[in-house]
Amino acid sequence: MLDKKATDVVVLNVAKLTSVADYLVLGSAESERQTRAIANHVDGILSSSGSAPLSMEGTASSPWVLIDFGDVVAHIFRHDVREHYALERLWADAKRVRVPDEPISQSMTTTRTRQVRKARATKQV
Repeated sequence: MLDKKATDVVVLNVAKLTSVADYLVLGSAESERQTRAIANHVDGILSSSGSAPLSMEGTASSPWVLIDFGDVVAHIFRHDVREHYALERLWADAKRVRVPDEPISQSMTTTRTRQVRKARATKQV
């Protein structure tokens, strides 16, 4: 989600509170176009790693897109819709899981860049 500039990303561990999913991932977007872009990105990344969604709802009108991966359910909201439904308050008893500050692809790129620089420095010695 962070790769597509989602804001206020929250991961809630709801395993002890419901049998529907183990984790809820919530993220906000500025527009309906961005909600679709984030949803398509999440779907693409996870599908390419072998975790295709069981279902995806809301992509046609997109103020709120829900992607069900079984144990993990992702919700991408336009800001005003997220405030209206307030899932964080509904799941207030859920434990929050820390979310890294930088996008996954950026951190992977940074790690790879460091590895390449280290390899080049070793070859020069």
